[in-house]
Amino acid sequence: MTRRRWIADEVSGNRAAITGDHAAHLARVLRARVEQEFDISAGNVVRRGRIVNVADDRVEFELGAEVSPTTSANITLLLAIFKFDRMEWAIEKCTELGVAEIIPLIARRTDSHLAAASAKRLERWRRIARQASEQSRRTAPPEISAPAKFHDALPRFGGLCIVLSESEDQLLLREILAAQSATAITLAIGPEGGWTEDELKSFQAAGWISASLGPTILRAETAAIAATAIVLSQLQPSSAS
Repeated sequence: MTRRRWIADEVSGNRAAITGDHAAHLARVLRARVEQEFDISAGNVVRRGRIVNVADDRVEFELGAEVSPTTSANITLLLAIFKFDRMEWAIEKCTELGVAEIIPLIARRTDSHLAAASAKRLERWRRIARQASEQSRRTAPPEISAPAKFHDALPRFGGLCIVLSESEDQLLLREILAAQSATAITLAIGPEGGWTEDELKSFQAAGWISASLGPTILRAETAAIAATAIVLSQLQPSSAS
């Protein structure tokens, strides 16, 4: 039977612990008991963990043999901020698929109220990513950085960078990927209403390739999940979720 995986909050030698809400869920909801075994992500490795102590806000494990880890795909999402409930869904599902990094982006058409409140959402986004990582048996959650302004974030990327654009009517994402041999890919997903013309020109000037997912217009969260799945299929078998 597949063991549930937890990401340790503390690791010291052959001991590890999870704390706070995660520990409370394991102790109270799942009724953890001493001697139960789980997979514990401890830094860069996954090890079999045997519970040695259970408290309401802390569960301690003795660590045993290493477990073959799953790997995350080398996909970075530059995700323009949109309605928080939908954005949380995108973060959860893209984490399950295996993205390595998510960068929330304040674009021109990002609602001003969402932009102002986005920094306060960061820890919630990270909690969602951690829970999705444990559920999907990842070694670690994706890195989720603090919300960045468009022109601050754009210069940092190299390699194969693709911006999804509703105005692109020639190149499909899958066609671009089929013609490339990149192992690391950055995807930019626009906000509700799409990228502005000036933003698309900035992408072009920075060397990004414009791509389409097809003739239909998708919600931002649907586009993020669909694009991630398409890229992941091209990166396999070298990468897995």
